[in-house]
Amino acid sequence: MKVRAFSLLATAALLVPASLPAQTTAEKLADPDATSQGDVSVTIYNNDQALVQDVRQLAIGSGRTRIEFPDVSARIRPETLSFSAAGAGIVEQNFDFDLLTPTKLMEKAIGQTVTLIRTNPATGVETRERATVLSTAGGVVVKIGDRIEVLRDDGLPVRTIFDRVPPNLRARPTLSVTVESDRAGTRPASIRYLTPGLGWSADYVALFDEAKGSVDMQGWVTLTNQTGTTFHAADTLLVAGNPSGGNQNIYNRRGYPTPPPPPPGMVQPGTETANRERLGDFYLYPLAERTTIANAQTKQVSFLDIQGVPAKRQYSRTIGWLTTDDRAYNVASMVGFSSSRDQGLGDALPAGTVRFYQRDAQGTPQFIGESAIGHTPMGSQLSLQTGEAFDVFVQSEVIKREKITSDEYERSARYRVIENGEVVRQIEKDRAIDYWRTTMRYTITNAKPSAIEVDLTQQGLDQGWWTRDYRIVSEDVTGRQVNADMRRWTIPVAANSKREVTVVFETRY
Repeated sequence: MKVRAFSLLATAALLVPASLPAQTTAEKLADPDATSQGDVSVTIYNNDQALVQDVRQLAIGSGRTRIEFPDVSARIRPETLSFSAAGAGIVEQNFDFDLLTPTKLMEKAIGQTVTLIRTNPATGVETRERATVLSTAGGVVVKIGDRIEVLRDDGLPVRTIFDRVPPNLRARPTLSVTVESDRAGTRPASIRYLTPGLGWSADYVALFDEAKGSVDMQGWVTLTNQTGTTFHAADTLLVAGNPSGGNQNIYNRRGYPTPPPPPPGMVQPGTETANRERLGDFYLYPLAERTTIANAQTKQVSFLDIQGVPAKRQYSRTIGWLTTDDRAYNVASMVGFSSSRDQGLGDALPAGTVRFYQRDAQGTPQFIGESAIGHTPMGSQLSLQTGEAFDVFVQSEVIKREKITSDEYERSARYRVIENGEVVRQIEKDRAIDYWRTTMRYTITNAKPSAIEVDLTQQGLDQGWWTRDYRIVSEDVTGRQVNADMRRWTIPVAANSKREVTVVFETRY
C-alpha cells in the first residue's frame, strides 16, 4: 500500500452532482435575501439578552409530526423555548447548530466516497478520482484505490465533489420540534425564546456652544447583531434596563450584597417621570418602523434631537486627605447640563456614551472628548468629563501639621470583673484625646484669557465613626459640606492669574 501527500484546497469549491434538483433546500436557505421567518418581534435589553417572537404559517399534520424552524438565532437558549399552535402541543425539541461549512462537510464525509478533481497547471486538463475519506484529525486522509493519501491545503488547483449534503448539516441554524396535533391543516405557529448576541446602546452627539452656554444633543440607538442570524423586517422594541439573570451573584466574599457602582457623570439623580411607556421598572424605546437587523451588522436609529439646552463649562479636581503634590496637576474639564423637562433635555437617557463637539474659529465642529453615562432619570444634573484642561492646574500642599492638646478626656475602656455571678470590681481607664491642626494650601493657576471657576473637593475627612467631630477652623472661601467625607469649594480665578486658598482643619487623625 502506498502513502503519499498531495494538496486539496477544501474551500476552493463545493460541488454537488448535476443529477440533483436544480435548487435544493440548502441552496435556497443560503440565499442571503431568503428567510423562513414569519412575523418577527424582537425585544432587546442592555445586558446582552433579547427576546425573539416568531409567528409562522405552517402546515401541521394530524397526530405526531416534526416541524422545523430554520433561521432561528445560532445562540438560542433552547431551555427558554415556548411553542404555541392551536390544537398542537410540543413533545420534543432539538436545536441543530452544526452549520454547513467546507470543514464540517469534510468531517461528515468520513467513511464516505467523494470525487477529487485535479487540474494540471501546465495543460489545464482535469482528471477525476473517487476517494474514501478516512480521517480529518489534523488533516484529511483519503484512500484512492490501493493507496493512502494525505491532503494538504497549499493552494494547488484541486477540488472536491460531494455526492450529497449530510442531513444533519444545516445551511442556517434550525430548531425542530415534535408536536402532537389533534387535526391537520395550516395555522399560525409561534415560537418564543431568549438569545444573547443582540444588543443595543445609546450614543449621543453633543454640540457645545461655550459662548452661548448651551448644547445641542442628538441621541442614537446603536443596534448590534452577533447571533449568526438575520432578523428580517422585525418589530423592534428596546428596553432600557437590565433584567436579572439566573446566574447573577450580587454578594461579595463576606456575604453582604455588593452595591452597583454609581452611574458615571450623574451629580444629582432626577425625580421627574419621562413621557415614555414603562414596563415594570424599565423604560421602553420602540423603533417607529420595522427594521431588518442583519447578522454582524451595526445599525443606528435616531431617538432624541434637542437644541439649545443650557450648559456650562466646569473645572474640577478632588484631593485626598493629607495630599502633598510633587507638582501641579491638570484639572478635569467638564460640561454640565440637566435632563429636566424645564431648561434641560426633557427625557430619560439610556446608558451610553456622550461625544462632545465644539466649533473652532472657522465654525467647523471639532471633537473635544467623550464620557459614559448610566441610565439617567429625567430631571438629573450631569457633569461629564471631556478631558483635562490644558491651561488650568491645581497643586495641593500640607503646609503645617501640629498636635494640639485638650483639657477634656474620654473614657476609652470600661469593664467589670464578675466572680460567681457577682460584680466584684469595676475598672475604668482614661486617655487623653490627641487632636491635630492641619493647614492645607491649594494653588490654582489659570492661563486662560477668561475668568473661570474651579470646583475643588477635599475628600478623606471621614476616617470612621469616631472621627466625625472634625472642624473647619478657617477657610479663605466658604465651602459646602457634600457629606461626612467631602467638603467642596467653588473658587473663582481671574484670567491669566494664580490664586492660593488656605483651609485649616482640626481633627482627631
